[in-house]
Amino acid sequence: MTQAPHSLTDLSQTLAQAWTEGQVLPAAEWAPSVPDSASAYAVQDQLSARLGWASGQQAVRFWKSGGASRSSELSHAPLAPAGVRPSPANFADLSLRAPGIEAEIALRIGADISAQEAAQLSHAQAMQLVDAFAVSAELVSSRWAEAGEAPALLRQADCLSHGALALGPWQAFDPNQPPDWAALSCWIQRNDEAPLRATGSHPLGDPTWLLPAWLRHLSRNGASIQAGTVVTTGAWLVLLGLHAGDKLSLGFNGLGELQIAL
Repeated sequence: MTQAPHSLTDLSQTLAQAWTEGQVLPAAEWAPSVPDSASAYAVQDQLSARLGWASGQQAVRFWKSGGASRSSELSHAPLAPAGVRPSPANFADLSLRAPGIEAEIALRIGADISAQEAAQLSHAQAMQLVDAFAVSAELVSSRWAEAGEAPALLRQADCLSHGALALGPWQAFDPNQPPDWAALSCWIQRNDEAPLRATGSHPLGDPTWLLPAWLRHLSRNGASIQAGTVVTTGAWLVLLGLHAGDKLSLGFNGLGELQIAL
């Protein structure tokens, strides 16, 4: 007899326990519970509420967003504020399971935005709302035993396998003269190994391209978006197979670098 799917409430409760206690979950047991993207986002919302990532009138402040290309559906997820730390950042206390690291650029919204405004934003208009950017590094780590081999919807429900986020200093963003993304080079170095390098490697070509879709996601239930809300915008370069005790440096030429300890 086929087991009935668990409820989304059951999944969010179990995931919250996994986040808190460092457990891993079997994907096969839970996959039937998340049949579509709307279900995955509902689990995210419940999970972030259970773990207290928003409090009172303060909405979730930190997010991730991205996609494999401009023709693919973008995905979004809230981030745990306790795991967002300035460089030099030490994440040894988080005991992340099999983490990887991604070189990214974070963007910060400088003004409140109503749901009505967000629904109508073009890319150019959304860029005008960004007041600052920062070099960032996302550490990815899964609550699923199968990690990256778990079904995509389960990974989405698990906040897109988020582990932690390191941020460099905020820098003023000029929407009329943004960085030359196509020429921007980045690197990641672990311990004394030779660094990995890439140039112009963002999958969307421009990390700001996702802004309208991300802002519509945040306001999809009629909520306003608060000034100071931050999104990290997808990987330019990835290094997997990290271990506790690793020391990492990561940077974008001309924009700055980060120092991270696991």
